[in-house]
Amino acid sequence: MFMGILYLFLTFLFCFILVHLIKLAIIGINSLKKPTPVEEKKPTPKAEPVYYIVEKKRSKKTYSNPKEIEFKK
Repeated sequence: MFMGILYLFLTFLFCFILVHLIKLAIIGINSLKKPTPVEEKKPTPKAEPVYYIVEKKRSKKTYSNPKEIEFKK
C-alpha cells in the first residue's frame, strides 16, 4: 500500500511540475515574440469642452386606490 501512495504522489508531482514548466515556456516564447514597448509620446490635451449627458430626474408616480373586487358566493 505504501508503494501505491508513493507512486501516486510522484505521478502528481511530475505532472504538476510538467504543467507549470509548459506554462512558463509559453509565457517566455510569447514575450520573445513581442517587441519591447518604446516610450510613446503622450498627445497634448485639446482645449475642447467636454459635454455630459444628464437625464432628468423622474417624478414619483402616484397611483389611485385599488379597486375592490367582489366575488359571487
